[in-house]
Amino acid sequence: MKKVLIITTISGFLPQFEKNNVKLLREAGCEIHYASNFKNPIYDFDKTDLKAQGIRLHQLDIAKSPLKLKTNLRAVRQLLHIINENDIDIIHCHNPMGGVAGRIAAHMSRKKPHVIYTAHGFHFYKGAPKKNWLLFYPVEWLLIRLTDIIVTINSEDYERAKKLPIKVKENVFQIHGVGVDPGRFAPKREIGKVKRTELDIPDSAFHIVTAAELNDNKNQKVIIEAISTLPQSDIYYSLCGKGSGEKALRKLIKEKGLENRVRLLGFRKDMEEILQTADCFAFPSYREGFGVAAVEALLCDVVLVASDNRGTKEYAVNGKNAYVCKADSVQEFAQAIETLYKNKELRGKMSQNCRTSAMKFTVGEVEKTMKEVYNKVLNT
Repeated sequence: MKKVLIITTISGFLPQFEKNNVKLLREAGCEIHYASNFKNPIYDFDKTDLKAQGIRLHQLDIAKSPLKLKTNLRAVRQLLHIINENDIDIIHCHNPMGGVAGRIAAHMSRKKPHVIYTAHGFHFYKGAPKKNWLLFYPVEWLLIRLTDIIVTINSEDYERAKKLPIKVKENVFQIHGVGVDPGRFAPKREIGKVKRTELDIPDSAFHIVTAAELNDNKNQKVIIEAISTLPQSDIYYSLCGKGSGEKALRKLIKEKGLENRVRLLGFRKDMEEILQTADCFAFPSYREGFGVAAVEALLCDVVLVASDNRGTKEYAVNGKNAYVCKADSVQEFAQAIETLYKNKELRGKMSQNCRTSAMKFTVGEVEKTMKEVYNKVLNT
């Protein structure tokens, strides 16, 4: 039986985004270990449920920031102990610091397990700040030499990864996101009216939804500011998620006098129902490696109002299933929202393109690639 260690910086990352990979590994008869910082759960999850699935959990005192050297060096030592004590055969690491700590620990270990790194969006990308290139690119250039397989989730990162000095050039893969369940996320408008009542959204209101961590990069503030410039008083905005930016967003909502129309709903496990209430889905991030939440919206036939970045380029087509705006342009977002608000017929026509455009990002398509990835290390 092969022993696989999954490493993430954010503890809720596995149940939120890696359930399909866990399923594949279990079907292959693997013993699954999961190391993460369970003190930093951005996404709600149940540790008891993970244990019931036979997943062995390991606390990892890792920080998201690469500047917290002392903390992250301790995480490397912890991972080294986990790998050696549990005789790990394969590690699959995620998130930037998870990828750094995991690969260093694997290299230092006695057994030298096979290493897979899924890059959920390189921090060095076209248009990224120079400091990102100076910090993250040299680190990845060195660590890729300790990597057996790298998996990317967008075309730009895939092309860049192929130019890095990985051990085997054929071991660079691209998946279309992490795989969304098209059965769970599908148009079910009969649920929408009931859910609107639950959320206290008037039937006649124009409802914008966002699902993302609350932080500066996710840029929810631009949508709040855009709504504040529009004369319509029946535009509502629901933000699903939690994070370090919550206090600042609450302050901005109050400053703009939008307390009655802009709501912070926290992390939600019923997004497939909330999306049925949406007239559009706002996804204004400055940077996205991909953006699963936007694909979930598209599968529910919800038109996007999105920022222009390498992640959204994978699925957002301006004028077809989305309006694509500059991330820092309040005016462009306001214009896009108002256009959809005023033209219900246009909105309906665009929504007909949404689900079809998102089907290649569904779980079945992603599984095909991940089976190939895992077979490469499970059969060696």
